[in-house]
Amino acid sequence: MPRAPDRLPALAFVDEARQRAARWLLLVSAALAAACSPALDWRDWRPVDSGLVMLLPCKPVPQVRSVRLAGQSVRLALHACSAGGQTWAVAYADMRDPALVGAALGELVDSAAANLTSPVPDARKALAVPGATPHAASRRWALAGQLPDGKAVQEELAVFARGTVVFQATVLGAELPAEGVTTFFESLRFPS
Repeated sequence: MPRAPDRLPALAFVDEARQRAARWLLLVSAALAAACSPALDWRDWRPVDSGLVMLLPCKPVPQVRSVRLAGQSVRLALHACSAGGQTWAVAYADMRDPALVGAALGELVDSAAANLTSPVPDARKALAVPGATPHAASRRWALAGQLPDGKAVQEELAVFARGTVVFQATVLGAELPAEGVTTFFESLRFPS
């Protein structure tokens, strides 16, 4: 007589084990998918009248103000938004005089550091934004300091120019996601 009845309980156990394993894999996969879901919703964006194209993880709100930069009163356009616990921003102003561009880029960095009560460290690295005007002051910086309320904050910023227009791109937050920061800064470009 065949031993089929003895094998059925073993096969039932194997099927149960496979089902448990499949359920476990499904749960783990769902958890990993949720953990890997992007908190940042990247979109192509062009600040008005700037010529700049970039990726931003949120829809920016525009502001315009008059500021002193390189000894001149200039109109500074700022576009900023918040996503993933960080503030993402780009600001730009037309200096109208090529001789003022270097000083303006330096003042943008000094101002960012002063806002965080942070010393200005050595530049992280030279910056080459495609289509930007090559300039020795075009650099990327990493700052650490505190907000006026005393909260610790980090800031990555880049300063660059196109013609007489100076730009500052910034990511600010308690923690900065390396992948998001890289995506943001590597997306900066001026199409031909």
